[in-house]
Amino acid sequence: MPTDEPGTGPEGEPGTGPEGEPGTGPEGGPGDELAELRARLSAVEAQEARLADQLAARPARLAADRPPPRHRVRSFLAALLIVLACLLTPLGALALWARSEIGDTDRYLATMAPLAEDPRIKAAVTDRVTAEIMKKLPLDSLLDGLAPDDKPRLGALLGGIGQALDDGLGGFVHTQVERIVDSDAFVTLWTDVNRDAHAAVEKMVTGQGGGAVEVHDDTVVLDLAPVIARVKSELVDRGLPLASRIPEIHTSYPLVRSDALPKVRTALRVLDLAGLWVPVLAGACALGGVLLATRRRRAVVATALGMAGGALLLGLGLSVFRAVYLDRLPADVDQAAAQAVYDTLVRYLRSAVRVVVTLGLLVALGAWVIGPGRWARTVRDGWRAALGAVRRVAARAGLRLGPVGRFVHRRKAPLGWLAVALAALAFVLWSHPTVLVTLCLALGLVAVLAVLELLDEPGPGRDERPEGTARAPA
Repeated sequence: MPTDEPGTGPEGEPGTGPEGEPGTGPEGGPGDELAELRARLSAVEAQEARLADQLAARPARLAADRPPPRHRVRSFLAALLIVLACLLTPLGALALWARSEIGDTDRYLATMAPLAEDPRIKAAVTDRVTAEIMKKLPLDSLLDGLAPDDKPRLGALLGGIGQALDDGLGGFVHTQVERIVDSDAFVTLWTDVNRDAHAAVEKMVTGQGGGAVEVHDDTVVLDLAPVIARVKSELVDRGLPLASRIPEIHTSYPLVRSDALPKVRTALRVLDLAGLWVPVLAGACALGGVLLATRRRRAVVATALGMAGGALLLGLGLSVFRAVYLDRLPADVDQAAAQAVYDTLVRYLRSAVRVVVTLGLLVALGAWVIGPGRWARTVRDGWRAALGAVRRVAARAGLRLGPVGRFVHRRKAPLGWLAVALAALAFVLWSHPTVLVTLCLALGLVAVLAVLELLDEPGPGRDERPEGTARAPA
């Protein structure tokens, strides 16, 4: 007997409809569920196809994002050159310092001139000159003009007050020497002595004496004969004619004293012969290492920081050597004066250390800023946003750059690199750059780059448009 249940055919077979289609009845029923399952299956298959396409494209993207292949020989040579540049940096600073002190008279005088104003040097020179004059002052000649009968009595009187007389004359001579040392005449005399002595400095480096600067065993000494001659003349003018009978005195004031002086002298001679070649070689190694590196921006950062670190080690070495040098001085050497001489002699070398460290940090910072890092991008975006806001304010005020802005927009990258090259050239050609000069050049470069960014105006319908203008139709 036929049933009236939905989803049955005329023969009463379930799952057949009037068209013979399975699962379709008057009210759908299981047929709707089957259709939904088929739709879901189609969606899954489409998603699998998309995933397959993405997986097929992924190797190509990975290959594009992967850095250039590493060549072992090339990477090794790059690393070797960078390490050599870092090692040669302190040697280059020493070579430049030695060459400038030996071959440049003005530089040498500029180094030694502050010692004439140093209280420690003034006190040491005053004591040394006073002692030498008192040794040679002919007190016995005071009796030469007396009658023979009066000499015994006056000699006995002088013998009784001899110590007081020595002390009085010593105080008088010390006062006169101190007045000369504190005057401008001593500054001029000190400069003249060192100017005449500069020709002997090269001999000092080679171990040969001569002139006002001489080498005696392990001591570099300065002959104070011109200072003593000036003091003798001053004493005569001040009412002590006895000083005119003082013979010519050549006394030695120690500038440097060390048992390692022969080795240091040899090293300085080698550095003087090397001259500019050591820093040039250091720069060539740094440039070659960067060009051979597969990741050049990272190589620039590593090279700049490494060379700055090498210079910093030289600065630390100078401080350590200073402590060791002063500790090994003999007991009769004035420690305060020795400190003044050492600090004065190496002050330009320390200045060079600070310049190299500053320059290395600036180069490393610049290479980091142009990198792909998140913080670097943030810095660049902030830079562009700030300057872009200034440019838009100027545009609203009626300032239009026209062809200049479009030219800068097309040539901004070459112009920026040209500014970097000019700043580097100015630094290299500067005779003796200081930290202040380095920072001023860096700030000038930043100012030029900021001007280029402000002048970058692509014009309406391009990358940027002045506010209030409509987008050009596609």
